[in-house]
Amino acid sequence: MALTLTPLPNIPLVQPGDDLVNLILLGLERASLTLEDGDILVLAQKIVSKAETRLVNLETVTPSPSALELSKQTGKDPRLAELILRESNEILRTRPGTAIVEHRLGFVCANAGIDHSNVAPLQQPGEWVLLLPENPDRSAAMIRTRLESKSGKRLGVMIIDSHGRAWRLGTVGVAIGLSGLPGLIDERGWQDLFGYTLNITVVGVADELAAAASLMMGQAAEGTPIVHVRGFPYPLREGSLQEILRPKEQDMFR
Repeated sequence: MALTLTPLPNIPLVQPGDDLVNLILLGLERASLTLEDGDILVLAQKIVSKAETRLVNLETVTPSPSALELSKQTGKDPRLAELILRESNEILRTRPGTAIVEHRLGFVCANAGIDHSNVAPLQQPGEWVLLLPENPDRSAAMIRTRLESKSGKRLGVMIIDSHGRAWRLGTVGVAIGLSGLPGLIDERGWQDLFGYTLNITVVGVADELAAAASLMMGQAAEGTPIVHVRGFPYPLREGSLQEILRPKEQDMFR
């Protein structure tokens, strides 16, 4: 089966309060796509955060003593350091330019996923940053419910962001919220081509799909934050971010 990823064209710059479901449906129409059972919509975190008004004007932030200390360690604006602390369960590592944290959602990332690029709301002065969605699984589920209601089809929805990795250079797209598709496929007990029984293989299929969709979205000025996926090679089921997160006791990097 072929896996086909199609960026939806002409998605406008998303503003607070915009209806993402309507934008998706319009994008599908422009791409001459009709939803089918098993289709998946992959959304960039940035447009979900914008629609949910997760924007913060740094002029409204007062740094705490802890933020001032983090600012000294990283060289970051103390107001941004304050937001990093608010969005994190724990600061794990620091170096000039970067704070590695356990985000309040449970995953490890740089600078609590707070974004500066392409985030300023229209006609609002100030220095703005964008936080991750409050609950990406819930956001994905709400979008999926409405799309399924309008289409009558069984769908999956995933929200992705770009993260670094402890053992490799470069960022890749990863899932931070999903609804209606698996995060993992457990292949333990399956047999390979030669009849050998797999003992440890668990595949991060949501992250694999997130990386592929991220390639289509790009990282700069491409303006393609929604990707339609057809041909996902596994059955759809209920899934969540929690199934992807490695428990702390198994994390050899902490």
